[in-house]
Amino acid sequence: MDVMSGTGPVPAPTHAPSEFLAYEEECRNALRPQLTGLLDAAESAGWSRRTAASTLMFLAAQQVSATAGTKG
Repeated sequence: MDVMSGTGPVPAPTHAPSEFLAYEEECRNALRPQLTGLLDAAESAGWSRRTAASTLMFLAAQQVSATAGTKG
C-alpha cells in the first residue's frame, strides 16, 4: 500500500527562511496534506489517529534533538 497516495510531492518553499512567519506557514501548508495522508493510512491500518499523531510528534522531536548539535 502506498502510504502517500494522492498527496503528491512536497512543494519547494517560495519564501526565504529569513521571512520566518511566511516561511513557517508555507511549510505547514505544504506538509498538512502529507500528514493527513499518513494519519489516514495509520488509522486505516488499525491505529488510533490520536496515538499515531502523538507518535509523530515524538518522532519529530527526536529528529530535532538529533540535529540540534549539527547546526551552527
